[in-house]
Amino acid sequence: MMIAVVGDVLLDVDMSGEATRLCPDAPVPVVDVSDVRRRAGGAGLVARMLAQDGHRVTLVTVLSDDDASLELEGALAGVRVVSGPSGARTPVKTRVRAGRQPVVRVDEGCERPEVPAATAGMLRALERAEAIVVADYGRGLAANQEVRDVLAARAGHIPIVWDPHPAGAVPVAGVAVVTPNLSEAAKAAGTGTGTPASIAAVGTALMDRWQSQAVLVTMGEQGGILLSQQDSLPVSIPAPPTEVTDPCGAGDRLAASLAVHLAEGRSLSDAAGLAIKEAAAFLGAGGVASLPDRHRPVWHHSREEDALGLARRVRANGGTVVATGGCFDLLHAGHARTLAAARDLGDCLIVCLNSDESVRRIKGEQRPIVSQQDRAELLLALECVDAVLVFGEDTPEACLELLRPDVWVKGGDYRASDLPEAGLVESWGGRCVTVPFHQARSTSVLADALAKVS
Repeated sequence: MMIAVVGDVLLDVDMSGEATRLCPDAPVPVVDVSDVRRRAGGAGLVARMLAQDGHRVTLVTVLSDDDASLELEGALAGVRVVSGPSGARTPVKTRVRAGRQPVVRVDEGCERPEVPAATAGMLRALERAEAIVVADYGRGLAANQEVRDVLAARAGHIPIVWDPHPAGAVPVAGVAVVTPNLSEAAKAAGTGTGTPASIAAVGTALMDRWQSQAVLVTMGEQGGILLSQQDSLPVSIPAPPTEVTDPCGAGDRLAASLAVHLAEGRSLSDAAGLAIKEAAAFLGAGGVASLPDRHRPVWHHSREEDALGLARRVRANGGTVVATGGCFDLLHAGHARTLAAARDLGDCLIVCLNSDESVRRIKGEQRPIVSQQDRAELLLALECVDAVLVFGEDTPEACLELLRPDVWVKGGDYRASDLPEAGLVESWGGRCVTVPFHQARSTSVLADALAKVS
């Protein structure tokens, strides 16, 4: 099962230490910071949780190109990320704690940006998902019309859980369940929620307004109230008693669990009950502090124009850039195996792809059979390929000069020392590697077979 998380990401920074004295120039505590943790927040936190649980997850989001984005991408290690450009600074939220006591939170880059664009890869990832979590943090991605059109088309066919935000977009019609907390529900409805009856009335009104299949109003330690189009009566779902030191991430945990249980075929009430229990267990275990620290960064991008930026980001974080090249005119199993082997040699794989004009000069006027746009799209559909860079020359030297990969890979029908690019790659300390070549699997064989049957 492949779960997509779509929404806004931010960088959360937790600084913790002890406060034993006051500042001499103001009556505020001085915190001696002993630990700093950086983690993915927003939709990134939901994706991290699902990946930690062992699910196949794709995070569909937008990213900046600033230093905070480098930290954020490192914090998303193990998560497949399909992203477009955000056009805005990466939002950073820094929390300072003295012991167990929060002291202050500092927000940077949190001004409201323009609605970002969506790339074809982002939309394609949503179209392929078997369940979707919309983690709206009010920064515009959930308001993108192309994203909304795909979500609306998929609603009713797969489970879509929409976690709303007071500054975010209205959920698209038909989603399986919307999960506002009590204050979000009250603000959206414009009325108070003092009693279970009033909470149920607010949830019903929102369900009708949003045209969702259900609304689950969460109430912290009091559990939640579930309203459904299939049931005329509200369902009160208690939360197990839990000692909570940090409530951060409870809503993200609930939305992630709810999507999984719905995708597994559980009923809405059963899925909601399990999700509330798992959110409580998450908080009882320490909340976001219980998540493991980031591991070595892993990058997954799907934008051709991001190849150079991807190489820069991987190197800046101490990673290994791997590149390979070719025409890839008719993608076949030999290509897939070679590319997968190349990806295992480092932290990202960039494919240098001959343009249509380049292929025509090398292989004749009848080639390429498949256009460069389609060839790039097919390559990017492979999970082992992180980016594609199209070049128009007959050889990839100029492309390699731009990327400066740590490892240049070709099929095993070459010897590494005989590669014409070997001297160039070695000039910046890189190395050339060959991977196994699979006989009887080639573009020429496929092209000849097509010619015989046409």
